[in-house]
Amino acid sequence: MGAFASRASAAKRQICAASEEAALVHWTAIKPQVSPVSTSSFSSLPLSAALLGTLEHLGFEHMTPVQAQALPLILAGHDLIAQSRTGSGKTAAFGIGLLTPLNPAFFGCQALVLSPTRELAAQTATALRTLARAMPNIKIITLCGGTPFGPQAASLEQGAHVVVGTPGRIKDHLDRGTLELKGLNCLVLDEADRMLDMGFHDAISEIIDLAPKRRQTLLFSATFPPSIEALAGRFLQTPQRVNIEEVEPQNPIKQRFYEIVPAERMQAVVRLLAAERLQPCIAFCHTRQQCQDLLQHLQAHKVSALTLHGDMEQRERDEVLALFANQSCSVLVATDVAARGIDVAGVAAVINVELSPDPAVHTHRIGRSGRAGETGLALSLVAPSEGGRANAIESMQGQPLDWHALSTLPAGLDTPLIAPMRSLAIAGGRRDKVRPGDLLGALTGEAGLPAEAIGKISITDYQSLVAVRRDLAPIAQQRLEQGKIKGRRFKVRLM
Repeated sequence: MGAFASRASAAKRQICAASEEAALVHWTAIKPQVSPVSTSSFSSLPLSAALLGTLEHLGFEHMTPVQAQALPLILAGHDLIAQSRTGSGKTAAFGIGLLTPLNPAFFGCQALVLSPTRELAAQTATALRTLARAMPNIKIITLCGGTPFGPQAASLEQGAHVVVGTPGRIKDHLDRGTLELKGLNCLVLDEADRMLDMGFHDAISEIIDLAPKRRQTLLFSATFPPSIEALAGRFLQTPQRVNIEEVEPQNPIKQRFYEIVPAERMQAVVRLLAAERLQPCIAFCHTRQQCQDLLQHLQAHKVSALTLHGDMEQRERDEVLALFANQSCSVLVATDVAARGIDVAGVAAVINVELSPDPAVHTHRIGRSGRAGETGLALSLVAPSEGGRANAIESMQGQPLDWHALSTLPAGLDTPLIAPMRSLAIAGGRRDKVRPGDLLGALTGEAGLPAEAIGKISITDYQSLVAVRRDLAPIAQQRLEQGKIKGRRFKVRLM
């Protein structure tokens, strides 16, 4: 392996005021960085004063390249095929486009967004709610698998202007008659290449067949294999095309590669963490069993770690992602499949516990580090059997890999690597009319905690998670149990 190596050679967002919506709390995870070359102002578009005010409040002064090219076409009513990478601002592009013509008085599905994963659907719905915050009476719901069907059907009975969901669950609702598309004006296929890769072609085709023929269809995809071209040719009418060329990222990623023998792989991860004190960090494994083995090894060495893999229930996945996003977990150990759709701001580093056989997957992995303009860090462990994989990465990158010796790293952690926050699970959510401002007010008011000790707040239908500085979390739990939120007492659990 030595011969091979020589040859191959965060940010936490505070809630601004007690009245802020949950959507605004999460917006930082998906808000794109504006490219220096994009100079077009949103005010040049025919948008409502309410929407322009929201964009200004969110700090969106100028359009990204995909927004500048796509929005005029979308607002003019054209079908669109857009090739653009994740993080380029496409969600705001189609979001502004589909929200602008909505009729608040008609409580039927006027816009439908299909997403490949539950996580991406949730992020998209959050972004749309944020954009629509100043628009009166706009209801946006998500329909995804892994959650009970009944509550979703009940929400649809009350009407919804925009539906965001995964193809399988959307198809289920259409088959059962709980969702109708008679009033659909805009259909968005987001990350279409991933949806086809995941086997959703038939479901997408059947959904589109049930949609009105007179509609606007917007297709966004990072790549355009023949299957995407075939899909576009079948379902889009004289589409306009937007292709955003890849540019040098604003957050360059520093990569280091370490030669190891297979037996030292797990301890090598601990040594990397000891050297860099990295958190939050994602450690990518090849299999579910490798995830479990590494999780046990890290926890035995007093590292605050959780795992994410495909065999987990959706409720468990959601909880793990929330804990990682709010800094209650230092290291997330995940497989590639399970990590699809994760978009967490402020990831300090990515560790490739084992190199992926696909160099494109390697690029996607390391791209999760250093977002929001920060320099990323990717650390890769390479056993002798993975030499061919390292060569493929080197060929794709067009430059020699930066090799380092594992022996230069500490043997282990001197002190535990513990997450800075702990999460309080409160048995009340959107169904109980609980809002982030209510929780922040209870914690900083009656509970007497300083505002800077409160981290990210996430609210689901039946539960709320609040990140609190680790040393103050037990006090926060005790005071919340003794006090009230919106005049009511809720059970509070320290996670």
